Amino acid sequence: MGVVFAATPSEEKSPSCHLGLDELSLYTTPQPKMHYVEPSVGHLEHGVTTARHASQPYLTWAQQTTKSAVQKVQGAYGRLKPKVDSTVQMGKDGYVYLQNPPPEFYPRAGVIGFAGILGLFLARGSRWKKLVYPSGLMAVGASVYYPQQASEIAKATGDAIYDWALQAYVSMEQLVKPAPKPPKDKPEKSPKEETKA
Repeated sequence: MGVVFAATPSEEKSPSCHLGLDELSLYTTPQPKMHYVEPSVGHLEHGVTTARHASQPYLTWAQQTTKSAVQKVQGAYGRLKPKVDSTVQMGKDGYVYLQNPPPEFYPRAGVIGFAGILGLFLARGSRWKKLVYPSGLMAVGASVYYPQQASEIAKATGDAIYDWALQAYVSMEQLVKPAPKPPKDKPEKSPKEETKA
Protein backbone atom coordinates (compact mmCIF):
# COMPACT_ATOMS: atom_id res chain seq x y z
CA MET A 1 0.00 0.00 0.00
CA GLY A 2 1.10 3.50 -0.72
CA VAL A 3 0.54 6.80 0.96
CA VAL A 4 -1.96 9.22 -0.60
CA PHE A 5 -1.32 12.91 -0.33
CA ALA A 6 -4.11 15.39 -0.89
CA ALA A 7 -3.80 19.11 -1.31
CA THR A 8 -6.11 21.30 0.71
CA PRO A 9 -7.95 24.09 -1.10
CA SER A 10 -7.13 26.59 1.56
CA GLU A 11 -4.76 26.90 4.42
CA GLU A 12 -7.52 27.00 6.98
CA LYS A 13 -7.42 23.20 7.31
CA SER A 14 -4.65 21.77 9.25
CA PRO A 15 -2.23 19.34 7.65
CA SER A 16 -3.17 16.75 10.22
CA CYS A 17 -6.67 16.47 8.74
CA HIS A 18 -7.37 13.16 7.06
CA LEU A 19 -9.63 12.84 4.00
CA GLY A 20 -12.03 9.97 3.42
CA LEU A 21 -12.02 7.86 0.28
CA ASP A 22 -15.26 9.42 -0.94
CA GLU A 23 -13.69 12.86 -0.83
CA LEU A 24 -10.86 11.92 -3.19
CA SER A 25 -11.68 12.49 -6.86
CA LEU A 26 -9.68 9.43 -7.80
CA TYR A 27 -12.20 7.05 -6.19
CA THR A 28 -15.44 8.68 -7.19
CA THR A 29 -17.26 8.01 -10.43
CA PRO A 30 -19.61 10.51 -11.98
CA GLN A 31 -23.23 9.53 -12.37
CA PRO A 32 -23.82 8.17 -15.91
CA LYS A 33 -26.07 10.27 -18.07
CA MET A 34 -26.68 7.65 -20.77
CA HIS A 35 -29.95 6.45 -22.22
CA TYR A 36 -30.69 4.10 -25.14
CA VAL A 37 -31.73 5.73 -28.38
CA GLU A 38 -33.32 3.53 -31.06
CA PRO A 39 -31.39 4.07 -34.30
CA SER A 40 -33.48 5.38 -37.14
CA VAL A 41 -34.04 3.16 -40.17
CA GLY A 42 -32.27 4.52 -43.21
CA HIS A 43 -33.14 4.13 -46.89
CA LEU A 44 -30.49 1.44 -47.43
CA GLU A 45 -31.63 -0.70 -44.50
CA HIS A 46 -35.26 -0.33 -45.54
CA GLY A 47 -34.39 -1.37 -49.12
CA VAL A 48 -32.41 -4.41 -47.94
CA THR A 49 -35.26 -5.50 -45.67
CA THR A 50 -37.79 -5.16 -48.48
CA ALA A 51 -35.57 -7.11 -50.89
CA ARG A 52 -35.03 -9.85 -48.31
CA HIS A 53 -38.75 -10.25 -47.65
CA ALA A 54 -39.52 -10.24 -51.39
CA SER A 55 -36.88 -12.86 -52.18
CA GLN A 56 -37.63 -15.18 -49.23
CA PRO A 57 -40.17 -17.43 -51.06
CA TYR A 58 -37.82 -17.83 -54.03
CA LEU A 59 -34.87 -18.66 -51.81
CA THR A 60 -36.94 -21.25 -49.94
CA TRP A 61 -38.07 -22.78 -53.24
CA ALA A 62 -34.46 -22.87 -54.49
CA GLN A 63 -33.26 -24.58 -51.32
CA GLN A 64 -36.02 -27.21 -51.51
CA THR A 65 -35.39 -27.82 -55.21
CA THR A 66 -31.66 -28.15 -54.64
CA LYS A 67 -32.22 -30.55 -51.76
CA SER A 68 -34.57 -32.75 -53.79
CA ALA A 69 -32.18 -32.67 -56.77
CA VAL A 70 -29.28 -33.75 -54.55
CA GLN A 71 -31.39 -36.58 -53.13
CA LYS A 72 -32.34 -37.74 -56.63
CA VAL A 73 -28.73 -37.65 -57.79
CA GLN A 74 -27.63 -39.59 -54.72
CA GLY A 75 -30.37 -42.15 -55.33
CA ALA A 76 -29.41 -42.50 -59.00
CA TYR A 77 -25.75 -42.79 -58.04
CA GLY A 78 -26.62 -45.50 -55.51
CA ARG A 79 -28.53 -47.44 -58.17
CA LEU A 80 -25.98 -46.97 -60.95
CA LYS A 81 -22.80 -47.54 -58.96
CA PRO A 82 -23.18 -51.35 -58.69
CA LYS A 83 -23.96 -51.57 -62.42
CA VAL A 84 -20.96 -49.45 -63.34
CA ASP A 85 -18.74 -51.46 -61.00
CA SER A 86 -19.90 -54.74 -62.54
CA THR A 87 -19.33 -53.35 -66.05
CA VAL A 88 -15.82 -52.22 -65.13
CA GLN A 89 -15.10 -55.61 -63.56
CA MET A 90 -16.41 -57.37 -66.68
CA GLY A 91 -14.11 -55.19 -68.82
CA LYS A 92 -11.13 -56.06 -66.62
CA ASP A 93 -12.00 -59.76 -66.79
CA GLY A 94 -12.34 -59.52 -70.58
CA TYR A 95 -8.95 -57.82 -70.82
CA VAL A 96 -7.32 -60.54 -68.72
CA TYR A 97 -9.08 -63.20 -70.83
CA LEU A 98 -7.84 -61.64 -74.07
CA GLN A 99 -4.28 -61.45 -72.76
CA ASN A 100 -4.15 -65.25 -72.60
CA PRO A 101 -7.08 -66.64 -74.61
CA PRO A 102 -7.68 -70.34 -75.20
CA PRO A 103 -6.38 -71.60 -78.55
CA GLU A 104 -9.86 -71.95 -80.15
CA PHE A 105 -11.05 -68.44 -79.21
CA TYR A 106 -9.85 -66.46 -82.24
CA PRO A 107 -11.14 -68.93 -84.87
CA ARG A 108 -14.57 -68.94 -83.17
CA ALA A 109 -14.62 -65.14 -82.94
CA GLY A 110 -13.71 -65.01 -86.64
CA VAL A 111 -16.60 -67.31 -87.61
CA ILE A 112 -19.08 -65.32 -85.50
CA GLY A 113 -17.83 -62.02 -86.95
CA PHE A 114 -18.01 -63.42 -90.49
CA ALA A 115 -21.62 -64.44 -89.82
CA GLY A 116 -22.40 -60.84 -88.84
CA ILE A 117 -20.75 -59.47 -92.00
CA LEU A 118 -22.66 -62.03 -94.09
CA GLY A 119 -25.87 -60.84 -92.42
CA LEU A 120 -25.08 -57.24 -93.39
CA PHE A 121 -24.46 -58.38 -96.98
CA LEU A 122 -27.76 -60.31 -97.13
CA ALA A 123 -29.80 -57.50 -95.50
CA ARG A 124 -30.08 -55.20 -98.46
CA GLY A 125 -33.08 -52.93 -98.54
CA SER A 126 -34.79 -52.24 -95.27
CA ARG A 127 -33.37 -51.07 -91.98
CA TRP A 128 -35.25 -53.82 -90.18
CA LYS A 129 -33.35 -56.47 -92.15
CA LYS A 130 -30.06 -54.70 -91.41
CA LEU A 131 -30.83 -55.05 -87.72
CA VAL A 132 -32.25 -58.57 -87.68
CA TYR A 133 -30.04 -60.50 -90.14
CA PRO A 134 -26.59 -59.70 -88.73
CA SER A 135 -27.64 -60.12 -85.10
CA GLY A 136 -29.54 -63.33 -85.91
CA LEU A 137 -26.67 -64.90 -87.85
CA MET A 138 -24.19 -63.93 -85.14
CA ALA A 139 -26.47 -65.47 -82.50
CA VAL A 140 -26.69 -68.69 -84.52
CA GLY A 141 -22.90 -68.76 -84.95
CA ALA A 142 -22.33 -68.16 -81.24
CA SER A 143 -24.85 -70.83 -80.26
CA VAL A 144 -22.95 -73.40 -82.35
CA TYR A 145 -19.77 -72.81 -80.37
CA TYR A 146 -21.32 -72.01 -76.97
CA PRO A 147 -24.51 -74.11 -76.69
CA GLN A 148 -24.81 -74.04 -72.88
CA GLN A 149 -24.60 -70.25 -72.65
CA ALA A 150 -26.93 -69.89 -75.64
CA SER A 151 -29.58 -72.08 -73.99
CA GLU A 152 -29.34 -70.07 -70.75
CA ILE A 153 -29.67 -66.77 -72.63
CA ALA A 154 -32.57 -68.12 -74.72
CA LYS A 155 -34.38 -69.30 -71.58
CA ALA A 156 -33.88 -65.96 -69.77
CA THR A 157 -34.92 -64.02 -72.87
CA GLY A 158 -38.00 -66.20 -73.36
CA ASP A 159 -39.05 -65.70 -69.74
CA ALA A 160 -38.58 -61.93 -70.03
CA ILE A 161 -40.56 -61.77 -73.30
CA TYR A 162 -43.35 -63.88 -71.75
CA ASP A 163 -43.51 -61.54 -68.72
CA TRP A 164 -43.63 -58.44 -70.95
CA ALA A 165 -46.33 -59.98 -73.14
CA LEU A 166 -48.39 -60.91 -70.08
CA GLN A 167 -48.08 -57.38 -68.66
CA ALA A 168 -49.07 -55.89 -72.02
CA TYR A 169 -52.09 -58.21 -72.22
CA VAL A 170 -53.24 -57.26 -68.71
CA SER A 171 -52.77 -53.54 -69.48
CA MET A 172 -54.72 -53.80 -72.72
CA GLU A 173 -57.47 -55.77 -70.99
CA GLN A 174 -57.82 -53.04 -68.36
CA LEU A 175 -58.02 -50.37 -71.06
CA VAL A 176 -60.60 -52.19 -73.19
CA LYS A 177 -62.73 -53.70 -70.46
CA PRO A 178 -65.33 -51.24 -69.12
CA ALA A 179 -65.17 -50.33 -65.46
CA PRO A 180 -67.59 -52.29 -63.27
CA LYS A 181 -70.71 -50.37 -62.36
CA PRO A 182 -71.29 -49.80 -58.66
CA PRO A 183 -74.29 -51.68 -57.26
CA LYS A 184 -77.44 -49.60 -56.95
CA ASP A 185 -78.57 -49.07 -53.40
CA LYS A 186 -82.22 -49.76 -52.67
CA PRO A 187 -84.04 -46.73 -51.31
CA GLU A 188 -84.65 -47.04 -47.62
CA LYS A 189 -88.21 -47.40 -46.44
CA SER A 190 -89.59 -44.77 -44.17
CA PRO A 191 -90.69 -45.85 -40.65
CA LYS A 192 -94.37 -45.47 -41.67
CA GLU A 193 -93.94 -47.95 -44.54
CA GLU A 194 -92.23 -50.48 -42.24
CA THR A 195 -95.15 -50.43 -39.78
CA LYS A 196 -97.67 -50.97 -42.60
CA ALA A 197 -95.86 -54.07 -43.84
